[in-house]
Amino acid sequence: MEKELEKLRETAKKEIAQIKEKKEDLELIRIKYLGRKGLVTKILRIMKQLSPQERKIIGKLANEIKEEIDLLLSLKQEELKRLINKNDLKDDLDITLPGKPLARGKLHPLTKILEEIKVIFEKLNFDIVEGPEVETEYYNFEALNTPPDHPARDMQATFYISDGIVLRTQTSPVQIRVMEKNRPPLRIIAPGRCYRSDAIDASHSPVFHQVEGLVVGKEITFRHLKSIMKIFFRQLFGEDIEIRLTPSFFPFTEPSAEVSVCCVLCKGKGCSVCQQTGWLELFGAGMVDPNVFKAVGYDPEEWTGFAFGGGIERLAMIKYGITDIRLFYENDLRFLKQF
Repeated sequence: MEKELEKLRETAKKEIAQIKEKKEDLELIRIKYLGRKGLVTKILRIMKQLSPQERKIIGKLANEIKEEIDLLLSLKQEELKRLINKNDLKDDLDITLPGKPLARGKLHPLTKILEEIKVIFEKLNFDIVEGPEVETEYYNFEALNTPPDHPARDMQATFYISDGIVLRTQTSPVQIRVMEKNRPPLRIIAPGRCYRSDAIDASHSPVFHQVEGLVVGKEITFRHLKSIMKIFFRQLFGEDIEIRLTPSFFPFTEPSAEVSVCCVLCKGKGCSVCQQTGWLELFGAGMVDPNVFKAVGYDPEEWTGFAFGGGIERLAMIKYGITDIRLFYENDLRFLKQF
């Protein structure tokens, strides 16, 4: 009976291999060998007539043959299916038709202006650094001369993760981390994502991007800060752009200033965007407070420096004439395809 089973195996394999097109033939072979009255099924039914020793050997072999035939039928069925699909495609394909053009992706406007900002500062020999978005209160506030009872904390609507852990409200903590690990002179910018618990409207978002800069060296003055700001904004908005610095307050700089540029839309004449003032306030800046230097182990008698920073979304809105910050985050292709 073993020889009969082996012969049955080989015959079934040949018959399956010979099928080229019709899936119906596969079903006929399945019935012939594995159906209720199939050849393998018949052998399995007479197993009870065999001795226990023969039943063990023949039963194992018969089951192996049954599984092998079933597998070969499945593989052949997949092969015929691929062949049929290929033939159908060949019949429907007109190789003389022109191909369909693929749509090309574009940089997001925020990515586009961020790359432009990086190029400008790299030409000025600034290094680009990054830091964690989840920060400790120490780096986000205290090392920046903003202790727990400081009134400037009220300016920051902060997301707290847990006690002492926050989502950073600015990229200034990166400056502290860099100063802790490096000795002056330093010239860096720190672009990145920030978070504040602001209500969403045309000019505010709880998630936004900032770029902040830091220069530390010997005999660094406010005049150096003004020169860097003038170069940056003229590179970004055009050589005819005028800037002005007006007194302000930031806990980590002293003296502090707001950096404004002549409105690029109305050219200083006054419009709804600049609120009829002719100026757009874009950056905060100032000389690094001595207490910040002390927090990182710098001698404020030996080193001086300045810092500056502002929102990337605001820069993009001014440069591209966008009136609603929410457009940056809605993923509307009609908007994004314009850039």
